[in-house]
Amino acid sequence: MAVEIKYALNTDCMDAPNKEILITGCSSGIGLCVAKGLQARGYRVFATARNPQDVENLKNDGLESFVLDLNDSNSIRETLNKILELTEGKLFGLFNNAGFGQPGAVEDLTRKALRNQFETNVLGLVELTNLVLPIMRKQGSGRIIQNSSILGFVALSYRGAYAASKYALEGISDALRLELSGSNIFVSLIEPGPIESKFRDNAHKKLIENIDIEKSLHKKGYQSILDRLTTEKTVPFTLPPEAVLDKVISALESPKPKARYYVTFPTYLFAFLKRILPHWLLDIALSRASDVKPQK
Repeated sequence: MAVEIKYALNTDCMDAPNKEILITGCSSGIGLCVAKGLQARGYRVFATARNPQDVENLKNDGLESFVLDLNDSNSIRETLNKILELTEGKLFGLFNNAGFGQPGAVEDLTRKALRNQFETNVLGLVELTNLVLPIMRKQGSGRIIQNSSILGFVALSYRGAYAASKYALEGISDALRLELSGSNIFVSLIEPGPIESKFRDNAHKKLIENIDIEKSLHKKGYQSILDRLTTEKTVPFTLPPEAVLDKVISALESPKPKARYYVTFPTYLFAFLKRILPHWLLDIALSRASDVKPQK
C-alpha cells in the first residue's frame, strides 16, 4: 500500500543520492512512512522490524526488509551483516526509530519494566550505532539520525520511564556528536510531539502488562489514562508521520544538518518555555499539559 503524502516535504536541500539507509521500527507509523518516503526519493532502504510477520508485510510492500530485534545482540549483528553483504560494506545512513513507551508512575515501575524500556530505547540503539560507526568512518561520511521525543527534554507525570530513556538518548547523542566532530559523520536528534502512529496502542498494552493498577495509589490516574488511550482518537496538535519524514530528509541531505529538529507545535512551545521559565513555573505548565493529575 503506497504512502499518501499528507504533509509538504522539505525540498530545501541537496538532490537525494542513491545511498543506503538502515531504518529500525518500520512495522507502522513513522518508520513505515520514512522507509517508503525515502525509497520513493531514490534511497536504497533497508526496513527492519522485530516481528517476522511485519517483515513479510514490508517485503510485500516492495521494501528490502529484515528482522531486527534491538533486545537481541545476535539479531543486531546478523541483520547488519546481511545488509552489508548486499551493499558491499557501505551504509550512508542510520535512522534509529524503533522504541516504545512504558506508562506508569515512577513509584510503580519495576526494575524489569524499566530495564526493558532502556534495552530497546537506549542500549540496543547504541549497540547498533556502534557497529555502524566503523563502516561510516571507513567510507569517510555518514548520517546518524535518532528519533527522540519532546519527552527527551521535558518530563510529564506517568511518563517517567519513557522520558528517562529519551533523556538518556539525548545525552549520549550529544556526546557522540562532539566525539565525531570533523569526521564528516553527523548526528541529529528528531524531537516529535504527538504523531499519528500505533504508539498509544502499544503504550496501552505496556500499562496493562507491567503495572499493577488495582494495588497502586495511582489507580484513579491510571483509569484516566486508560480512558484516554482507548477512547480518544487524536490528541491536539497531532501531525501525520510525513512531518517526521520531512526532518529526516533534511538531516540526510543538508550539507550541515542540525543537531536537533523539532516536530509539532508542542515541541517548539515547550522548548521555548524551558528556556525562559523558572522551574516552578515550568512545572505548572507541564502539570497542566499532562493528561492526568498525580494522586496525593
